[in-house]
Amino acid sequence: MALTLTASACTAAAHKDADATARAGHTVSPAPAAEPALTKKAALAQIAHYSKINNAANAHTNRTLLDTIEDGPLYAMSVSDFTQDEGLPRADRETYKPWSYDLARTSVYIPRFTAGQDKWYAAVTYSGKKDPYARVLIMAQQATSKRWEMVAAVDLDNKKVPQIAVDGQGYATALDATTTQDVAAPVDTLRAAVGDNFATGGDTSGRKVFTSSKASKRQITTHDSIVNKFGSRGTTVFSAATTKFPDSYALKTTDGSALVVFAHTHTQRDAVSGPGLEIVPEKKDRAWLGTSNSPSFTYTFTCSDVATVPTAPAKSTLIGYTCRRSDAQGMTASS
Repeated sequence: MALTLTASACTAAAHKDADATARAGHTVSPAPAAEPALTKKAALAQIAHYSKINNAANAHTNRTLLDTIEDGPLYAMSVSDFTQDEGLPRADRETYKPWSYDLARTSVYIPRFTAGQDKWYAAVTYSGKKDPYARVLIMAQQATSKRWEMVAAVDLDNKKVPQIAVDGQGYATALDATTTQDVAAPVDTLRAAVGDNFATGGDTSGRKVFTSSKASKRQITTHDSIVNKFGSRGTTVFSAATTKFPDSYALKTTDGSALVVFAHTHTQRDAVSGPGLEIVPEKKDRAWLGTSNSPSFTYTFTCSDVATVPTAPAKSTLIGYTCRRSDAQGMTASS
């Protein structure tokens, strides 16, 4: 009789010749001034529009409608929620409850951009009455359609939200998180460190790049609590994976650091240690795995992360992240 195990997937000045009668004057146009991506009123209106359409899409698991207001890792995670729910028995599916962001508790941070630059803005909103928590939102304008779509929504572990620096007109400053020109740790370094938190518990680079924050501890605990869940009967291995969503969004904070929002992907492979053993898919995995047992399953997670990153060499701090299972694959005993 086969022994079964249960899987748990966790960016000229003008020159004029002095002798105008002898030589023609030559003028180079000044570089175009950067303009705000949109007004505060318009930014809040876009968030309200998001809430309205999101409710309609979620109520009917309408991927096409959702695609008009979401993109990037957030859309991928939302579609994963749809897929997971569709794989559950109807009796186990929760009834959808409409919701909306409270605009009175939402602050928007709008950078300035020059013509041709991709436009985006951030928001910090609060939810919960007794124990309010902060969520960072990123809205990005689509290059072709010019629609504003939400690409990230990340709950923060820290109740104290980093203060975003604004100029005299109330606009924020966007930074380039891809090089060390604006930040000490570029986004690729942050992404690798997050992946290492899951893969090794932070032993290789995670603890070197990040301070010991609640969010980092959660990732490390995920590794530590799951890798030995099968004991001698099986193994669990986490690995960093290439993300489909390499874009990052960074704003200057009042202390001279940067608030950086980015995405990462990691995998989790569960496998039995020998013949005669199989892993049983959990209900929440059945949309991808069906109901057949397998000697191994590999789960893929799409995630969004938020970190504060100094400009001078020092450790960064992970202050929040959210993940969704976005794929799962197994193998048959015969293979």
